[in-house]
Amino acid sequence: MADRLRPKTETDCQTGLTAAQVTAKTAAGQTNVQIKQLSRSIPQIIGTNLFTLFNLLNLVIAILIFMTGSYRNLFFMGPVLVNIIIGSYQEIRAKLRIDRLNMVNQQTLTVLRDGQPQQVALEALVLDDLVVLKRGETVPADGIVRQTTGLQVDESGLTGEADSIAKKAQDPVYSGSFVVAGQGLIQLTQVGLQSFTAQLSNAVSQQKPRLSVLMRIINRIIRVLTYTIIPLGLLLFFRTYGKSGNFNDAILGTAASVIGMIPEGLVLLTSIALATGAYNLTKKRILVRSLNAIETLARVDTLCLDKTGTITTGNLTVDRVLPLAGTAAQVTAVASQIVAVTAEENATAKAILALAATPWSAEVAEVLPFSSETKASGFVTTAGTRYLMGAPAFIITDFHGPLQEQAQDAAAAGYRVLAVVAQAPAADQEVLGLILIADQVRPQAKGTFDYLRSQGVALKIISGDDPVTVVNVARQAGIEGAEAYVDMSALAADADYRPLVQRFQVFGRVRPEQKARLIKAMQANGLTVGMTGDGVNDVLAMRQSDCSIAMAGESEAAEATANFVLLDHNFESLLFMLNEGRRVINNVERVASLYLIKTIYSVALALFFIVLGTVYPFQLSQLTPVNALTVGIPTFFLALEPNYRPPAGRFMHNVMEIAAPAAICDILLLLGISITGHWQNWSYLVTSTMSVFAIGAIGFCALLVISRPFAGRKLVLIGGLVAAFLATFIYTTTIFGLHRILAWPYVWYYLGLLLIAWPLFMLLREALGRRVFSRIKWR
Repeated sequence: MADRLRPKTETDCQTGLTAAQVTAKTAAGQTNVQIKQLSRSIPQIIGTNLFTLFNLLNLVIAILIFMTGSYRNLFFMGPVLVNIIIGSYQEIRAKLRIDRLNMVNQQTLTVLRDGQPQQVALEALVLDDLVVLKRGETVPADGIVRQTTGLQVDESGLTGEADSIAKKAQDPVYSGSFVVAGQGLIQLTQVGLQSFTAQLSNAVSQQKPRLSVLMRIINRIIRVLTYTIIPLGLLLFFRTYGKSGNFNDAILGTAASVIGMIPEGLVLLTSIALATGAYNLTKKRILVRSLNAIETLARVDTLCLDKTGTITTGNLTVDRVLPLAGTAAQVTAVASQIVAVTAEENATAKAILALAATPWSAEVAEVLPFSSETKASGFVTTAGTRYLMGAPAFIITDFHGPLQEQAQDAAAAGYRVLAVVAQAPAADQEVLGLILIADQVRPQAKGTFDYLRSQGVALKIISGDDPVTVVNVARQAGIEGAEAYVDMSALAADADYRPLVQRFQVFGRVRPEQKARLIKAMQANGLTVGMTGDGVNDVLAMRQSDCSIAMAGESEAAEATANFVLLDHNFESLLFMLNEGRRVINNVERVASLYLIKTIYSVALALFFIVLGTVYPFQLSQLTPVNALTVGIPTFFLALEPNYRPPAGRFMHNVMEIAAPAAICDILLLLGISITGHWQNWSYLVTSTMSVFAIGAIGFCALLVISRPFAGRKLVLIGGLVAAFLATFIYTTTIFGLHRILAWPYVWYYLGLLLIAWPLFMLLREALGRRVFSRIKWR
């Protein structure tokens, strides 16, 4: 595979491509065009909302109704078209907002052109460009290493292997991998659609998003109905036509039954709720990379936090230098030289550079880039002396006694402690000194954590720092149980992490692959785990988590992996994200029962009337205003209500507790009306009108239950809908093919339906919804 990456000509490492060469390659189409888009195109959105199985059924039914000449029964297509328009509009609006944020947060890379480093957008890279890649940056396309300073790359997104791979000159690198140590100069040899990951169906660094729980359940419902609607509709049509011999009546009755079985509004409502949630998050400067993740975040019961840059501000400063075998000036000089030769640009490196110390004047023979495995970086001089800077416990060979106590005391005070050591050939190691680096806890962190804890979200800190330092920071942030910590560097490689994650809150000295194993252990314990991070060492854990959140501007690899990116570094945004996800889930769960009521009773009625062979009890035109007033209009408003309680995780139970009793009420009342109408010799117009009136009355009973707790605007909404409902049966009877409810003597029957609807619904809800359905194990 490496052979296909060999460049035809090697670009000059001193000058890079010229402007003329870039123009020529761009004109030839040799640019790094990206095939993976973060949002669907507008035609795709419209197509997804328009070309569905249910819309195809609606169209076929509309054509058949048109053939009967009963044009008022085509009213049902009005809500269908409105749903398509609203759904497309909401998703397009969310897409445009997200795309604007993506443009602001677009990845740029440093390239060498005309002998000068330039910042270039990812898509503007061309074949044979020389790209300078540093720790935390993602490889933008396939290429060959031309120069390296301790370059190490993580290719786990491509190979599944978590170990970092050291790269030397002429070694290949692949798009989708990212730099974990050192830096390198890469010549791009396969760009855009020709890259390795593009030919693997764009299998880039982030795994394919898993389908959310809510969408998985809804898709299961749709799948069952797909195999139910068509055969039942055909059986009902042929049975009715065979018994009555009237083609038009058979068509209209079958259409009413089939349309009633379709919960298309539920699918649309879920899509709108998720798209609206994404739109609301973007207004808070939160970049959403996966709509499904909005729901997943709301279900998170354990949130794992990296310390630096997440709990703390990440604005590090050197508090003081403690000289030991060397002077303070020597310690800062060596530290400055290490930062200079490794070309690190992280917060620690910036804190040391801020000292403005004169670098150590030694000739460097070898650079030792920082690695999360060794917790150190450094260099080797031409004389063979090795200088290292890193975690004392990792680089000091004789770490005990007063030196260990001194380092631990500083860590307990909340400092990050770095040791600077020198190891000359055939000589003992010298600890030149300790550097104490201070960080600040984010001002809003304590309030955020208090709220998360009150909402039942457990907090765990997973950090590569000394656990004693992490504990101090955790206490400042108000995280309970922070004293329960473990030093992961002291554990055996085959240690069982499942009991560890149950016992401890703070995990220190954690290597990147250990972070991922800790997340996996929590998931094995039945937890839904979120992970926040900002560095390349957090990427493996973020991939493993159910939902990941990154801070913008720290690591391109972390941002590319995350489901959400906090563009403003505002940690309080976590609360808004959590609540927005909960609002979506709770509201969809709450109103889903209204859509499934008609699905359940329509299937049951179809079976009844297939057996009886009589005409279906009502027509589409009669049911259209009832569906609009008891389901369509109220669910649109209820889906936008604030509802931030933790999700119960019982979608089908919560839905069936209301939908099944209501549907059974409808079936009992419709059968009672059918029997009474046959006994009293009522016309079809009377019995069909009374049937849809009963359905509307039960629908309002269910609406009242799911609308609790009542607020002024809800009462006004429901009151207005009830008034419109009654007005429909009085003033618009001709339009929808209804019988006037005030006609004598039927008014008493309508009054009786109103009086019996609520007690019957509540009785069945108590008997079935709470007692029977609560015992069923829904899957």
